[in-house]
Amino acid sequence: MTTQDHAPLQVEFGITGMTCASCAMRIEKKLRKIDGVDATVNFATEKAKVSYPERVSTEELIGAIRAAGYDAAVPQPARPVAEDAAPVPDETAQLRHRMIVSWVLAAPVIVLAMVPAFQFRNWQWLSLVLTAPVVVWGGLPFHRAAWAGLRHRATTMDTLVSIGTIAAFGWSLYALFIGDAGMPGMHHGFSLTTAPSEGSRTIYLEAAAGVTAFLLTGRYLEARSKRSAGAALRALLELGAKDVSVLRDGRESTIPVEELRVGDLFVTRSGEKIATDGEVVEGTSAVDNSAMTGESVPVEVGPGSAVTGSAVNEGGRLVVRATRVGADTALAQLGRLVEEAQTGKAQVQRLADRVSAIFVPVVLVLAVLTFLGWAIIGGSVVTAFTAAVAVLVVACPCALGLATPTALLVGSGRGAQLGLLIKGPEVLENTRTVDTVLLDKTGTVTTGVMRVVRVIPAEGEHEGDVLALAGALEHGSAHPIARAISDAATEHGTLLPVDRMTDVSGLGVTGEVDGREVIVGRPNLLQRSGVELPAELASAMRDAEGAGETVVAVAWDAAARGLITIADEIKPSSATAVAELRRLGLSPVLLTGDNEQVARTVAAAVGIDEVIAGVLPEEKASRVRELQASGRVVAMVGDGVNDAAALAQADLGIAMGTGTDVAIEASDLTLVRGDLRGAADAIRLSRSTLRVIKANLVWAFGYNVAAIPLAMSGRLGPMVAGFAMAFSSVFVVLNSLRLRRFQPLP
Repeated sequence: MTTQDHAPLQVEFGITGMTCASCAMRIEKKLRKIDGVDATVNFATEKAKVSYPERVSTEELIGAIRAAGYDAAVPQPARPVAEDAAPVPDETAQLRHRMIVSWVLAAPVIVLAMVPAFQFRNWQWLSLVLTAPVVVWGGLPFHRAAWAGLRHRATTMDTLVSIGTIAAFGWSLYALFIGDAGMPGMHHGFSLTTAPSEGSRTIYLEAAAGVTAFLLTGRYLEARSKRSAGAALRALLELGAKDVSVLRDGRESTIPVEELRVGDLFVTRSGEKIATDGEVVEGTSAVDNSAMTGESVPVEVGPGSAVTGSAVNEGGRLVVRATRVGADTALAQLGRLVEEAQTGKAQVQRLADRVSAIFVPVVLVLAVLTFLGWAIIGGSVVTAFTAAVAVLVVACPCALGLATPTALLVGSGRGAQLGLLIKGPEVLENTRTVDTVLLDKTGTVTTGVMRVVRVIPAEGEHEGDVLALAGALEHGSAHPIARAISDAATEHGTLLPVDRMTDVSGLGVTGEVDGREVIVGRPNLLQRSGVELPAELASAMRDAEGAGETVVAVAWDAAARGLITIADEIKPSSATAVAELRRLGLSPVLLTGDNEQVARTVAAAVGIDEVIAGVLPEEKASRVRELQASGRVVAMVGDGVNDAAALAQADLGIAMGTGTDVAIEASDLTLVRGDLRGAADAIRLSRSTLRVIKANLVWAFGYNVAAIPLAMSGRLGPMVAGFAMAFSSVFVVLNSLRLRRFQPLP
C-alpha cells in the first residue's frame, strides 16, 4: 500500500439523473469497483461523497458515474461563502408543468372510464387521444430513466413504472385496433379491483394515464418537499454580507466581500451585518449573534473582542480586523458541517439501500408469477394482466429510499438553525443508547470566567506581595485560574519581571520572579518541593473549599507564603440542563480537575449526584474508558483542549462552540453557543429525528409488504395502486418535515 493510500483525498460531486434509492446504490457500487475508492451517495441531497487515493483522478470518478448511466458535476475550486450562498434555482418548475398538463389530459379519461353513463359514442378514441401524450410525454422521465438503466443492465423503480404504464397502454392499443374495443357504441364498467372480462373489449387507458399523473404528482411533491427540507441550510449560507466597507490607506471604500483579505480593516455600522470573522479594533457596540447561535440577547463588544461574520451590529460604528475569510469563517464551517451530516448515511439507511437494490428484480419476478398464476388459475388473460400491472406499479419502493435521507436533511437543517451541529447520521443512532453524560466543570457547567475572591497571607506576609509574585508567574499561562490571578495582580500594579517559568501539567507553575524561587499551584505541588502549609493556612484552605472556592497555594524561598481563593460562577442555565438530561433518562456525572470539595459544591448546586474530581487532563480519556468498561454508554460534554481526547473516546462527544477548535474537531455534536441546555436539545433533536426515521421505515416496509399481496390477489387495480404508491412517498416526506417544528428548551 502506498503512502497516498493512507491519506485519501475527498471530493463531493453533485449527481444528476437519479430517480430512486437503487440509483444511488448503483453509483456507489460502480465507484467502489475502482481500487481504493469509497463512496457514499445520498438520493435526497443528490450528492456523492467520495474518498479516493491520489493515483485516481476526478475524471476517472466522473467517468465511472457516467458509465452507470448518470452525470456528475466537475468539482469547482473553493469559493467565497457569498458566492456559494446564491439562491438555488427552482428545478421543480419543469416537473410541475409536466404534472399539470398530464392531469388536464388524464382527468377526462379517468372520469369517462369510471362513470359508464358518460361513455358517449366513440368515447374510447377520445380517451386514446388524451392518454397518448400523458404516457409518452408526461411519463418521459420514467421511460428515460428505465431506458438508461436497461442500457447499463440495471433495473430501478422507474423500470417498474415504465413497464407498467407501457403495458397498460400497449394492451389498450391492441384492444382498440385489433380487438373489439374500437367498435362504435362500446361500453365497459370500471372496477378498483381486477375482475374477469373479455380481453379484446377491455382497455386500460385510465390506468395508464392515471398512474402516470399520480406518480408525477408524487415526484413533484417529493422534489418540492426536498427543496423545503434543505431550506434551513440555504438560509444559513445566505446570512453572510455581500459587500463590505474596507479601510485602506486611511480611505473607506466598498468592495465585494470575497475580495476581503486576512488583516484588512473594515467598518460596520448600526444595522449592518459583520462581513467576516474578526477582532474589534475600534468602537463599542451590541452585536446580535442569534442567526448563528440562536441566542436572542445581543452581546456587548469592544476593542479586543472577537466577532463572527453574519452577526448584526445593533449599536455604534465598529472597526474590525479580519481574522478569517471565505471558506475559513465560522459561517462557512457551519454550512460545511451541516452538508457533511446530510450527505452521510445512517446504518438504517444502508439497510434500506440494500433492500431497494434487490427489490426491483424481485418485483419483476413477482409480476410475471402473478400473470402466470392468474392465467392458469383464473383462466382470464385480462385479469392476469391487470393484477401483474398493479404489482409493478404498487411495488415501487420510493418511500423506502426517502425514509432516512429526508428526515436527516430536515433534522440537521433545523439543528443548524438552533445552533446544534450534528456531524453525521451515525451520531443519531449513538444518542439512542447513551445512558451517562460526563460534564466538564469549567466552561461547561460554569462560566469558565474565574475571579479572585480572597488573598490569605501567612503570618508576617503581605497580601500585595503574595498576589504580585503569583500574578507575575501566572501571567505566562493560559489556564483560567492563572488568568484570574494575573488579572487581579495587574489591577493592583505593574507585574514583576519573570526570569524563568515551568508549567507543571495539572498542578501549577514554578519559576523565578524578581530573584525569588516561586511555586504557585495545588498544595501537593508545594509538597513535592518539600514545602508544607502551616496550620493556619491549612485551616483557611479547608474553609474556602467548603465554600466551593478553588484554593491556590503560593510559596517562595522554600516556605508557604499565602493562599489565593478563586471562584467560578455557575451558568444560570446549568441546573435546568441537568434536570432535562435526567428527564431524558441520562445519568449526569461531573468530571473535573478540581478537588472533591469544590466539585461537590458545584454538583449540588446544579443537581448532580455523581462526581469524579481531581482528574488530571491526561486522565480524562481513561476515566471515560473506565465507565465504558463497566457497561455504560458515555456522552462527554467539554470545551477545552484537555477535553479533546475524552471527547474522541466517548461514545458521543459534545463540544461547546465557545470552546477550542481542537475540542470541536474531536466531537460528534457541537453546540454553537456555550449553553449546556443545548446538549439536552441536541439529544432531544437527535432522538426525534431517529423516531421519524423509524416511523418512515415502518411505513415504507409495511406499505410494500401489505400492498404487493393485495395487488397479486387482484384486490388492487392499477390506478389505485399508482395513487397508493405516490401517497406513500409523499407521506414519508411530509412526516420528515414535522421536524421543522422542533423547539428548544425555553
